[in-house]
Amino acid sequence: MNILSVENISKRYGPRMLFQDFSFGMESDNPLRDAVLAYEKALQNPDDNENLQRCMDEMDRQNAWDYEARVQEVLGQLGIENTALKVDAASGGQRKRAALAKVMLEEPDFLILDEPTNHLDLDTIEWLENWLSGGQFTLLMVTHDRYFLDRVCSDILEIDNGELIRYTGNYSYFIEKKAERQAQMASSVEKAKNLMRTELEWMRRMPKARTTKSKSRIEAFDGLQQKASKRIADESVQLGVKTERMGSKIIEFHKVSKAFDDIKITDQFSYTFKRKEKLGVVGKNGTGKSTFVKMLLGKVEPDNGKIVQGETIRFGHYDQEGLLASDHKRVIEVITDVAEVIELHKGHKLSAAQLLERFLFSREKQWQLVSTLSGGEKRRLYLCRVLMANPNFLVLDEPTNDLDIDTLQVLEDYLQVFDGCLVVVSHDRFFMDKVVDHLFVFEGQAAIRDFPGNYSQYRAKKADEEAAKSKAVAQKKAVARKADQDAPKEKTKLTYGERLEFEKLEKEVEEMEGEKAALAEQLSSTQSNEELMKISDKLETLVKKLDAKTQRWMELAEYTA
Repeated sequence: MNILSVENISKRYGPRMLFQDFSFGMESDNPLRDAVLAYEKALQNPDDNENLQRCMDEMDRQNAWDYEARVQEVLGQLGIENTALKVDAASGGQRKRAALAKVMLEEPDFLILDEPTNHLDLDTIEWLENWLSGGQFTLLMVTHDRYFLDRVCSDILEIDNGELIRYTGNYSYFIEKKAERQAQMASSVEKAKNLMRTELEWMRRMPKARTTKSKSRIEAFDGLQQKASKRIADESVQLGVKTERMGSKIIEFHKVSKAFDDIKITDQFSYTFKRKEKLGVVGKNGTGKSTFVKMLLGKVEPDNGKIVQGETIRFGHYDQEGLLASDHKRVIEVITDVAEVIELHKGHKLSAAQLLERFLFSREKQWQLVSTLSGGEKRRLYLCRVLMANPNFLVLDEPTNDLDIDTLQVLEDYLQVFDGCLVVVSHDRFFMDKVVDHLFVFEGQAAIRDFPGNYSQYRAKKADEEAAKSKAVAQKKAVARKADQDAPKEKTKLTYGERLEFEKLEKEVEEMEGEKAALAEQLSSTQSNEELMKISDKLETLVKKLDAKTQRWMELAEYTA
């Protein structure tokens, strides 16, 4: 499978390729899908035997039973429950998942995805990674999810100053080779400048009579001049705003409970935030992450308990809605609405216009309407506005959506030395690993796990727990099988083919147990986040295969006595 990623490509092509206007309730010209939808509808009225039989016959004619299973798997993994929902009533996240489901079920030869991980929770993203990695198609995608790039892509395409550059490798390889290319380019430009000084002196004192050799040298000088004047872009967002002083009391949750009907968000939840704490919030969609953030910010009141906020706390909130209410304003007005001047470290100050220039908004662009900006520019402007207020408690809700990788790296560096408290809700695992020191894992129905580490460490720990759970289940099955063997029963011999299969399974299970033990040992000894993720992926796949083979071995073992 060929997998490509384009860095910094225009976003205007993505929606057409992702079919974001798709709804499962719309008419379809796919006979397989039509047969499945008709069959599912018939199941809702089982008393109509004639219609149900007709739909089952159509499923047979279209060979759609496997397709129906794939539909259910894809819809279930993407969290799509209401398949009749119309586009107008769907949220952005629902549209994104529906669009993904549509292209995945069509089994394309060439798949184009624009930011496929936006609006997906972490479990869904990891499932999508596995699906894309195993697909027999060519994939071209635009994404700023660096772990996704690392684990899915085999080639990277970068657009730099109008030049298309290809790197054969994943994101880690791209970063390494890009740095080498930029260093070589800088050296080449510097050498050209030095040589041009010598050639320029020759040009000035060159005789009027031009020989063939001198004409050739003049032509070479023109090319050298172009190379020497080549400008190496070094534009990057600069962050360095001052943080307001924070008192001893920050924010305290005292036995806080919150629920919506039967869905519990928190139940008698207590927690005290500490100075310079950097917290990541993860969990499946619908487990209450957004509600928790709103309670933290004082936008939603708890049903029971209380939330106490310190007097010196100044929130900076970066949410998913961005600058929707500011489209009619000019860029400079969005910042001056907060303040005309911002204080930096060591007593320095910046005007609103100067701060915008640090965020790559030229003086000319500062007078444009917000509605004319790209999605990434709006995000960058919104980040600038949040920091303009000098917050000491930052709450970032999906801050990585639509931000380019260079800006993300600068933001990560800033947050690592940020003097206040930080709460991040994000699906970007690379970003989370760089900036948080512990996690709140929302597991549903008010179960909130406080994990002391970043996302990669949590994932490795989870893989260990799942491996231990699988081992316990296998041991329980073995005990049950032994008890069943000891019980009197009619003995049935295996066929010759089944005996060969049984003997082969015994060897395979023994080998896989050894491989699992080796992987578990590697998992506990490695320090690299990237290696942790690779090893935990291998361990997860191996455990699933081992469970299946163990189950089959136990089935055959019943007839060996």
